Amino acid sequence: MNSKIKRIAVNVGSGFVPGLNAVILGAALAGGKLGWDLVGIRDGFEGLLYPERYPDGGMVSLNPQRIENLDPAAGGILGQSPRTDPFHVRRLNEDDMVEEVDMSDHLLERLRSEQIDGVISIIGGRGLSIFYKLQRKGLNTVCIPRSIENDIAATSVSFGFNSALSFTIEMLDRVRQAAQSARQIGVVEVLGREAGWLALQAGIAVCADAVLVPEIPCDLSLVAERLQKKITPRRPYALVVAAEGTHFSDDLPVNKPSSTLKASLAPLATDITGDNIIEPSGRVAQTVANKLQLLMAEDTHALALGPWVKGGTPTAVDRQLGLLYGAGAIRALNAGQDGVMVAFNPPDMEFVPLDEAINKTRTVPTKSEFIQIARSLDICLGREL
Repeated sequence: MNSKIKRIAVNVGSGFVPGLNAVILGAALAGGKLGWDLVGIRDGFEGLLYPERYPDGGMVSLNPQRIENLDPAAGGILGQSPRTDPFHVRRLNEDDMVEEVDMSDHLLERLRSEQIDGVISIIGGRGLSIFYKLQRKGLNTVCIPRSIENDIAATSVSFGFNSALSFTIEMLDRVRQAAQSARQIGVVEVLGREAGWLALQAGIAVCADAVLVPEIPCDLSLVAERLQKKITPRRPYALVVAAEGTHFSDDLPVNKPSSTLKASLAPLATDITGDNIIEPSGRVAQTVANKLQLLMAEDTHALALGPWVKGGTPTAVDRQLGLLYGAGAIRALNAGQDGVMVAFNPPDMEFVPLDEAINKTRTVPTKSEFIQIARSLDICLGREL
């Protein structure tokens, strides 16, 4: 056992995925077996930076009494970070003006005052870069990748992806049934700004007629031509699955960059006016549906699943994966690993240095086996490969 470690903290980055308690439970059980004291930090690092906001001081003891009643299928007991970057914390100054300040040194001092020997963080891709910088300033940390889109580099399976995939497949099955009944073309937008794993694997599972992903620029004229051949009096419907980051080869007006002013007011703002100017979920689905309807003269209906796939109960795969990741992080700390991300590349568990995982996206290769399967199933991918 690593005798230098006595107390470990666990926190969760921004963004919800089902079954976060499974990761916390895995870490607590494995750490307890080593005789370590585990605590949880409320709302990312908010519990440490602003302990006065919490009745319990912003820290939760993950003792055996609490852990034995912890439901691994429930939402996380620690809450999630409200997108707080300790290097860029927004607050009001003495002139009541919003300013950004670097509170990373204060954060590290708070961890030392709480006698924390290491931090396990369940975070997405953006959070990895933050923890890389904290590690370089002295934080002993192990990160656990969680991503609905499965787009984190250096790991094959991120925590949360399987649950989102299962729910997406269930919803696509319903859309197919509705499209068949209404004799329409259903266009469904799913999560995936930079990587199309969710759209591709869900589309394959339901035998969609077309799957559009960010990695393959889409020619909607080709998609319309392929769908026209599939739609017959006997089969008067079709299903198109599109990732929200889909690009178009004919310069359709989607995914425009944000203006400087809007970006400063809201990082997720766009130049599009209307009801969805902050987070324009559904723009790709609507663009595809409108274009296909013009090209094919067929009734087309657009639907965006958006963030709704992040809720619900975790699948059996994610419950197991959560426990595996939590226990794996404890193993990494016990082995003296620092500044690493736990990576599950079946059948092995690996500890990857953070500098090999940050600022990279796990995208779908054009020679991926999933791409080949989709082509074998006669699924249109937006252009000829």
